[in-house]
Order: sequence, then structure tokens, then C-alpha cells
Amino acid sequence: MDDQNRNLLLATVLSFFVIVVWYVGGSWLFPEVFATEEPLVAVQAAPSDAAAPAANTAAAAPATNPDTASATDALAAAPRLAVKTPKLEGSISLLGARIDDLSLTGYRETLDPASPEVRILSPIGQEHPYYALFGWAPGVGLTADDVPGAKTLWQAAAGAELTPETPATLTWTNGKGLTFIRVISVDADFMFTVSDKVENAGTAAASLYPYGIIARHGLPKMQNIYVVHEGAIRRTDGTYEELKYNKVTDLSVVDSEGTPADVVEATTDGWIGFTDHYWMTTLVPEQGKPWTAVTKYVPGADIYQAEIRQPVMTVAPGASVAVSNRVFAGAKEWETIRGYQTAGLAGFIDSIDWGWFFFLTKPIFYILHFVHGLIGNMGLAIIGLTFFLKLLVLPLAYKSYVSMARMKELQPEMEALKERCGDDKQKLQKETMQLYKEKKVNPAAGCLPVLIQIPIFFSLYKVIFVTIELRQAPFFGWLQDLSAPDSSSLYNLFGLFPWDAPVTGTLTHTIFIGVLPIILGISMWLQQKLNPAPADPVQQQIFAWMPWVFMFMLGSFASGLVVYWITNNTITFAQQYLIMLSHGHKPDIFGNIRKSFAKKEAVPVANSNKAPAKLPGKAPKK
Repeated sequence: MDDQNRNLLLATVLSFFVIVVWYVGGSWLFPEVFATEEPLVAVQAAPSDAAAPAANTAAAAPATNPDTASATDALAAAPRLAVKTPKLEGSISLLGARIDDLSLTGYRETLDPASPEVRILSPIGQEHPYYALFGWAPGVGLTADDVPGAKTLWQAAAGAELTPETPATLTWTNGKGLTFIRVISVDADFMFTVSDKVENAGTAAASLYPYGIIARHGLPKMQNIYVVHEGAIRRTDGTYEELKYNKVTDLSVVDSEGTPADVVEATTDGWIGFTDHYWMTTLVPEQGKPWTAVTKYVPGADIYQAEIRQPVMTVAPGASVAVSNRVFAGAKEWETIRGYQTAGLAGFIDSIDWGWFFFLTKPIFYILHFVHGLIGNMGLAIIGLTFFLKLLVLPLAYKSYVSMARMKELQPEMEALKERCGDDKQKLQKETMQLYKEKKVNPAAGCLPVLIQIPIFFSLYKVIFVTIELRQAPFFGWLQDLSAPDSSSLYNLFGLFPWDAPVTGTLTHTIFIGVLPIILGISMWLQQKLNPAPADPVQQQIFAWMPWVFMFMLGSFASGLVVYWITNNTITFAQQYLIMLSHGHKPDIFGNIRKSFAKKEAVPVANSNKAPAKLPGKAPKK
């Protein structure tokens, strides 16, 4: 096999390996579960400061597990505070002051403009309740009834509405001298700020400590794409961690309520929450101060929880204390999240799942985002990115193609060496290496562009699947979602017949591929025809089938990735053609195509001088 075909085969095999690993390596499907219980609020006191040594004890708010029907009815009957921002709409229940009803105004479930907006948080009583709430846990001398929690009914001004311009103020008094004032504000994106103040008008000091909870009832509807993390996320003191839902249910640490939990003490910065494919809900404590991060699962109620717990605070008579926390609830938009990180939220950009090759995926996405800002079309941006990446590795690719062209020039001398050395393989190898040295040819140089292409391909694959900027991003014509497979299909002759194409993910969809995969197969086939087919019949068969195998394999991949691969093949074809032409080897493309369709000659039978075998029942002719 000549070096050009060898490297093409290597590229194909490596690419095929990457595709198989990520195509069939998905995680197990999880069953959907529905639960309607309240979260378990179990907050253990952190070590107190010198001003309140008596509060350095373990305490917990009671588990709030009221009757399911009564809890749902109470929530339904509770007054609500409307939320309206440029990107969010919904409401906050004054029962617990829980942020539990949010939809994203800029995102819809499907491409249909009439489809529902994406709902990110839902109250108890609806499918998959998911919400955030903040409260106070009692310290020494207080009970659960003395502090606001999940069942506290807060008071708000009549007609109050939460917008970026108008924060909302909630109040609650425990009747024993403590007044709790909560100011909730929201920015123009997805960040809420919850500022709590406790005023003590009593005659005795009060010890208590704040907490925040994100509660997720049952497993959500997940994409189950292996390269996208869906589950718990956390950053504490510079360390970022991910935990899938099936691992959350199998935690080893037990908290004060006897519930399995993963508890981490943080001293400076961080955040904790849950992430979906494109959406995220995250608690953000005050940065620069100590806090406790807790990830837990409540098996009896089937609730996944992420918590922030903060140190005990003591309020002297006539004094007050204050604390401020934030909660992010929205889309994982790169610019938005980067803005929060720039403003001081350390490592927040890592909430986007960049993967192992983050050192490639981050700059690749940055370039893609930049080009998209210039062009305004994500498909054209992918094509522009492909040209940029090919230009970046052009010096290495040129060196590789030149090396392969010079290898072709050595073919007559290589054939002479084989004739001269006969069956002496050791001598052939020695003289071959000497020939390479004399002619200054590196036979391994042709492999370098292939090896570089694999991590670039995977990184772009990751970017297309993970980043929300590719979700429902249109190209041209029928390609209205570059994060989804090509919607056209041979099944209805690309829309000419009056029936729908097969549903994505089905066997029928895999068989009846669309336009883009067919173009990809043709581009790979034409790239092969730059060189004559290998002499070995087995290798001929491998090369003959490989473009069409890839065509069907990639038929179910995101169309944006297929656009990249087609562009990459086209540029590679042009580069190889021009370099081969510059070295006096004009590719006989049409000749190679004709030979591939020509009728194969019969292979001579070994020992053909022997007499043919005698057929049973017939005498040989004389």
C-alpha cells in the first residue's frame, strides 16, 4: 500500500474509532420518577465565631414532609409574586418564598414558533417539581417555628412585581421579637439576588444560620448523550466537580438527618447546583466567605438536593444581621456566563461542559462564536472555522503532502530495492532506511495531520453538542437546526413525496439518510480517487466500502458536524491535488474512477497447469 492510501486509511480508522466510542458509549437510560414531597431541610451548624460560642452545636431544622395533597393545595392557593425580565417570565410563591415557576422567553421546545417556551423551574403539583428556596435554621434557644422555612407565608406589597428595575421586598415576623426582611432582585439575564436581614427587637440574643436549597423531585427528562454532563455540579475553592444522578443516590457521607450526602467545606469561593444539557440552576453564596456545599439524595421522597449552608449568626437585642446569596436559573449562554465570571464569580464558565479537551474546545468555540458574530449564520461560521483550522495546520499539512509526493518519486528505486534484496527482509529494511536518509524523506511525516485532525474533530463535536449557541441554529433551506441530524430523507425522496421523514434516532432514519450525509460520502470517495486503488484486493474492498459506511454512520450526527467534515474533505482534496500537481504528479481522478467501475479480471488459479478435477458422474473427454 502506498503512503497516501496508508495515511488515508489511518485517518479513516481513527475517525471511525472516535465515532464508535462516542456513538455507542452513551450512559444507561434512567427511568422517570415523579415525586411530590417537600425537601428535607437538614442544616448542621458550622463552627461559630468567638462572639457566639454557645451556638457551636449541631442542630437541624425538622424534615418537612406534610401530606402530599395538603402541601400541593397550600402551594396552589398561596399568593404569588410575578417575575418579568427580558429573558424570564414566571412567578415566585410567597409560601416559602420559593423560586419555582420560570420559563425562558427566548427558547422554545421545538422549531415550531408556536411551541411552548422552555420551562426551567416548576412548582410542586406539576410534573418534575424543581425549585430554589432560602431559609434560616434555628440555633440555640430557637425552634423551627421561630425561623422562616419552606412553609412560611411571606408578606409582600399589594401588586408587587419583580423586574430588573423593581426589586421585591418580603417580610415575616415570628411574634417573638424577630423580624425577617427579604429583598429579591433580578438582573436582565438569569441571576437572582436574595438579600436577607434579621432584626431582633426582643430582650435575648438569637442564634440562627442561613441556608439555600435547590430541590429536584425525581429524575428529569434527560438527553442521555454521553459527551454532555447532566447532574450535580459544584465548585469549591477552585475545584470543579461533576456528579451524575445515579452517583448522587449512592453517597457515602451521612448528614445530621441520617441522609446520605456529600459535604465539602469551602473557605473562599464557589457555587453548587444542577445542570441539564442547555439549562442550569445554581446557588451562589457570598464569595470570599466560608460556606458548606452539600449534595444529597432523599430516598423516601426521591428528591435530589444541592445546598449551601453558612456559619451561625448571633443577633443581639436591638441589633440586626444580614446575608446575601444568589441563584442562577437560566440558559448556559457563553457570553452571559462569562460576564458573571468577569464580574467576580470564579470559574463559572466551567459550568459549560467543555470536556477533557477543554484546551481545544474553549478556543474553538471562541473562534466559532466570533465568526458567527461577523457572519450571522452558524453554518457559514462552521465553514469559516474549518478554513481557519486548515490554515492553522497548513505548514504541517504541506510538509506532510510534500513528503508523500517525494515518497512517490522514490517508488522506482523502492521497487529496485525489492528486486535486489529478494526475501531478505532485514536487508530490505536497512537499505530502505538508508534510501530515506539519503533523499531526506520522513515516511512518518504523512501521519501528523491525521493525528492532529482527530482531537480537533472531537472538540468540534463536543462544541456542537454542548453549547446552546448551536441549539436550533439555522443554516440554509431545510437545515434549520445544526445541532440536530439532517432532517431530509431518502424515505420521502427529500420531501418530494407527501409523507414525513423517519423520526431521528430510529433504524429507518439511519437507513434512509439525508442530503448532507450523501454529500459527505461522495466527498470522501472523491478524496480516495486522487490515488490509484491499492493492489491488494482486500485493501481495495476496504477502501471501496469505507466512504459509504461513514455516510450511514454520520447520518445520525448533528448536521453542523457533517458540514464541518464535508468542508474539511473539500479543502483537503484541493490541497492534495495542488501539491501533487506542483511535484509533477497530476492526479488521474477520472482514470481512477473508471478503473474502480471497470470489470475485475479473474484472478488466476494457483497451479493452473494441473489437470482439472474430475466431475462426478462424467467421464473426461478424449
